[in-house]
Amino acid sequence: MKKMVAAFLALAMAVALLLPGCGDQKKAEGTFVPKYDKNTECTLTVAGSYSNFESLEAEFERFYEYYPKASLQYVTMDDYNNVISSALVNSEPPDIFTTNSYMVGNEKYNDLFKACEVLSDPSLEIDYSCIRSSLLRPTESGELLMLPILTTSYGMIVNMDIFEKEGLKVPNTFNELMEVCEKLKSAGYASPVMGANRFTGPGIFNCFAYPMFAYTVMKNSDKVDSLNNFASASGELMRPTLERLAEFVKSDCVDVAKCSEEIADDYDKVIMRFFEGDVPMMLATGDVVSGTAKRESKSEAFTAHPFKYKFYTAPAGDDGGYFINSVSICFSVNKNSRNLDMTNEFMRFLISRKELGNMASLKRLITPVDDFSLDEVYSALADVPAERSFSDKQTGLSDPAVRQFRAAAYAVGNGLMTVDEAVTGYGSIPEE
Repeated sequence: MKKMVAAFLALAMAVALLLPGCGDQKKAEGTFVPKYDKNTECTLTVAGSYSNFESLEAEFERFYEYYPKASLQYVTMDDYNNVISSALVNSEPPDIFTTNSYMVGNEKYNDLFKACEVLSDPSLEIDYSCIRSSLLRPTESGELLMLPILTTSYGMIVNMDIFEKEGLKVPNTFNELMEVCEKLKSAGYASPVMGANRFTGPGIFNCFAYPMFAYTVMKNSDKVDSLNNFASASGELMRPTLERLAEFVKSDCVDVAKCSEEIADDYDKVIMRFFEGDVPMMLATGDVVSGTAKRESKSEAFTAHPFKYKFYTAPAGDDGGYFINSVSICFSVNKNSRNLDMTNEFMRFLISRKELGNMASLKRLITPVDDFSLDEVYSALADVPAERSFSDKQTGLSDPAVRQFRAAAYAVGNGLMTVDEAVTGYGSIPEE
């Protein structure tokens, strides 16, 4: 018996040496393992411009499961972009604050970035490998001062029930769009595609055409500087996209006058018109989609006859749509935080496939991680080939250049300019 017991204990010790510890195993599985004692007390503040941030507050609650004595709050700052730099040096500065890629290179935000913790520092153990690499914006020295939390894109919200009822598949290419719209028109849908006729990012013409233009620019990277500097003849790169847009407008797919009459803004009215249930495809951005969940109950039509809807890329290309991913917000850490260890601990908790997925799903924006199945509304984006999936950062386009294309698309879409006039007028096209 003694020999048997001794043999059993020896075997158990050998197995214990071979197996990883509980903490190591959880780490290998991507499970958050707290660094500090669960009774650690701290008070942390996150500052941003969103009027409400319920998805972030839900993450606070999840963090409390590991640190029940922690206290986190989100504060909204009016005129955020102009006050955040000074807020970081106030007597009660935020510990975490929202940033974005447009701030990079702008002298106005030099002091802001000087106050940022280096989140790529290995000692912090923030595993950002789950985030799509194209969304990361390192400094010239390779440091990451901000990490993407929520992202958006251009595309269309699709009424899946209509397509099921009519026995149709959601179009992937431009030719398929033409064929599908012809069938939908015959079935009684006055304007198979709708959207807001506005000179904005979520505007109907920009949503349809900009991803295609951005893809063209990315494939002609040697011409980006000319576009950004409004060099003579650089607008020629817009021609293929604008010709496709003109073809779209002249088709039976969209009734522009109907869109102008029935959709008064590019957000709330887009959603509420879509919820009427008779629009097969509504051109919009992810930021517009983010408002759908709260408005379902506000729509009498949707409440009476709810339907399933999903977000797809706009099928502008011959081979398919283009998924251009833009960062909505990043989080940065104030390196002068009075609770720096726990601030970094919260970031280590938040930056994971699970938590970022939860947060994006609640906010109904696109997750920055490489798994679109986390939200059924955006699940179709997983089917876009990698070669047609890219971030706005990869195009190299400046904001003025982006706005000039938007002006060109708006003018061509509304018949205010021909394609030739828009191409030759690039750099001086009036912006609404």
